[in-house]
Amino acid sequence: MSPSSSRPPRIGVVVVAGGSGQRLGYGMPKAQVPVAGEPMLLHALRAVRAADIAAAVAVAVPAGDTVMRSICAGFPGNVRAVDGGATRSDSVRAALQVLPADLDAVLVHDAARALTPPEVFHRVAAALAAGAAAVIPAVPVVDTVKDTAPVPAPKAAAARVVTGTPDRSRLRAVQTPQGFDAALLRRAHEAALSFDADTAAAVTDDAMLVESLGTEVYVVEGSQLSLKITTPLDLVLAEAILAGGHHRQEN
Repeated sequence: MSPSSSRPPRIGVVVVAGGSGQRLGYGMPKAQVPVAGEPMLLHALRAVRAADIAAAVAVAVPAGDTVMRSICAGFPGNVRAVDGGATRSDSVRAALQVLPADLDAVLVHDAARALTPPEVFHRVAAALAAGAAAVIPAVPVVDTVKDTAPVPAPKAAAARVVTGTPDRSRLRAVQTPQGFDAALLRRAHEAALSFDADTAAAVTDDAMLVESLGTEVYVVEGSQLSLKITTPLDLVLAEAILAGGHHRQEN
């Protein structure tokens, strides 16, 4: 990122809110699911506002959704909703198109990480301001992780077999917001238009797209509070965090 030295960098935020929420079992898009009585998206937008770094916010919502569009319309500040697409990349690309063209950097954040504290946004933004073109927050992996492969059907007493054990000290669990030089992120998403369906479906974060261009991606400290609300147990934990009043504090 190379903002003018005469002004602070202009940062836009994309909030991805297109998840189906099937694993939560509410029968509604994930970002609509209530967390402590309020929609998940509302908590995520409050997290963005608490960081106080966004010149503009674009939220990618499921096509045709009116509930989340209403949440965005009623939220203070420059927040725009846009229909997302079939894949995460499609949704982010659609949101980028409605952000101002003169941004220096864009942070891409998952609505499901609704309790991310301001300090994580600030660390990502600071690394971008210091000259990094791509930055992700992450936390150390605490579990032992195994490489596995499917077991051939005749030997299927178990479904998979271990093929290796990565060095856990090198591994990180990646979170959001992920920050990028604005022009770089737009270029990465344009390049993704040429992906075949399987490749596009395999893209799980924006850093993967930037990595495919050969750009180094730097890592800053994330937060245990930035859990991704995906399962009913995650929802219970998020509500416990909110009840304890710790969601705007660092661990």
